Amino acid sequence: MPLDDFRITSGKSFRLADHAADSKPLSRGDKTADLERLTELSEWLDTQQDIFYAQHNRKLLVVLQGMDTSGKDGTVRGVFRSFDPLGLRVVSFKAPTAEELARDYLWRVHAQVPRLGEIAVFNRSHYEDVLITRVHGWIDEDECERRYKQIRAFETLLTGTGTTIVKCFLHISKGEQKARLESRLADPQKHWKFDPKDLEERQYWKDYEVAYEAAIAATSTPECPWYIVPADSKTHRNLMVAEILADVFKRLKPEYPPPNPELAKLKVT
Repeated sequence: MPLDDFRITSGKSFRLADHAADSKPLSRGDKTADLERLTELSEWLDTQQDIFYAQHNRKLLVVLQGMDTSGKDGTVRGVFRSFDPLGLRVVSFKAPTAEELARDYLWRVHAQVPRLGEIAVFNRSHYEDVLITRVHGWIDEDECERRYKQIRAFETLLTGTGTTIVKCFLHISKGEQKARLESRLADPQKHWKFDPKDLEERQYWKDYEVAYEAAIAATSTPECPWYIVPADSKTHRNLMVAEILADVFKRLKPEYPPPNPELAKLKVT
């Protein structure tokens, strides 16, 4: 099944209900085969990242969004495990500080966008400002619409100045979230991962689905598409994100800079 089926470039007919969180459209048939493919992709992506960094004329921003326990941290570990940290930066956005709240909501985000040759991975992002803020009524509908427009303009600015943006919604079901939260409670070694606030936010599940659907529909463009990644399966989630990145690099076609003829004259003594 092609990635086009999960790439949202226009929100006109987008419905989150049309995408099943437990599907495995890119699976090779079993977990072992999927892990082998993931390893193969990771090795190839590692090479592409090296060339991308050496070329040093473009930037790549990967946005990971999803409900609590959807696997943003796990995706970073599973997909970017072999990337050279020299050209990779992971940014985790938490609740804004007083310093950040004193400025516009995009200020802290713009400061973290990738540099030339760099891949930046946003673990949560500027989309929190049209998700949790909308669900809890901290902004009204008019302000939400203004922010959609501002986010589209912000992403247009980034793409217009050499940044490729890949936005992934890690789509998990309510039942799978329940299982993962219960797993954290049952295992003392996972207690550090459990946050009681996750139970509070779970009560707003339907509101978050509405907010995500609206945000994805309002900010999907051909230049900055959203990808809906079925995430009930951790292995398939990582495989699909890796396949998406492979597709992106195939289109970018990074190349090493041309050799410097002056270096041929040098001798190491």
